[in-house]
Amino acid sequence: MNTTQNAAIHSNAVITAIGSYVPERILTNADLEKLVETSDEWIMQRTGIKERHIAADNQFTSDLCFAAIRNMMERYDVSVTDVDYIIVATSTPDAVFPSVASQVQSHFGITSAGAADIQAACAGFAAAIQLANGLLLSRAHRKILVIGAETLSKITDYTDRTTCILFGDGAGAFLIEASEDGHGDVAAVYNKTDGTRGHLLYRSSLASAIGEHDIHTNGYIVQNGREVYRWAVSHVAEGVQQLLERSGHSAADIDWFIPHSANMRIIESLCERTGFLLSQTLSSINLYGNTSAASIPLAIDEAVKAGTVKPGQLMLLYGFGGGLTQAGVILRWSL
Repeated sequence: MNTTQNAAIHSNAVITAIGSYVPERILTNADLEKLVETSDEWIMQRTGIKERHIAADNQFTSDLCFAAIRNMMERYDVSVTDVDYIIVATSTPDAVFPSVASQVQSHFGITSAGAADIQAACAGFAAAIQLANGLLLSRAHRKILVIGAETLSKITDYTDRTTCILFGDGAGAFLIEASEDGHGDVAAVYNKTDGTRGHLLYRSSLASAIGEHDIHTNGYIVQNGREVYRWAVSHVAEGVQQLLERSGHSAADIDWFIPHSANMRIIESLCERTGFLLSQTLSSINLYGNTSAASIPLAIDEAVKAGTVKPGQLMLLYGFGGGLTQAGVILRWSL
């Protein structure tokens, strides 16, 4: 186990635009009743998910990224041609290589940019913000695209009722730039990884590397839901508390808590254990399901479009999932 002793940090990273996209096709709980033995009542009671968006057969993670960036450009009248680094957090790239980030570079004609995908599962978006902040602080970069995007429907087993009810597809994009005055939005970060529990949640195409645990070779998501839930409500809650303590904040100081939208029951338990109210918690679980690296930006953008999130408010973003990984960020919203 590797624990990073993080606390309040320096930042010159400012979020200047945000966008999102979900595919047109909607998979409802009623639709799932036709595929597996389940019901709307059963799914809602256990997960809080009503529906999720599903990519078309010819629609891939890169396509969702393109659409989220176009949405951002249209809403904020910004250009991405001068972006100098692109980070895509995803567990479902179109291919192992070229990266989705390099496809974003090509699609938008960005002439001089580094590009990389990162794979930290559901902690990916928060981890990507941390990386972007570091790149901007290095002064080697000035303008970074950070995208969380998934097409989890392509690796979901729709004969397994324990997993197929959970996952959906979507993408969210942040444009993050170096501030002119040297002061940024990111106030604190936190990371923690427990690879000894990796067998609790994995994509089975590499199951032989997991060890002596169940071997599956169909390329689908495999999850021990009961054990992941136990880990989340205890270890993730502890991580959130440590991020608060090391940043000098309490739950009462935070305007918005945005945990990864894994499951509404997990979110409720995290709130109970960390002191956050559900009324100060943003989630994308009800209409989008678990979208892994996309869940946090989708939740934030829904609140931004609704006018719920205001400039100057303090947010705590916290991703957690396969690895098992955790990544948290406290930031001051500037849009």
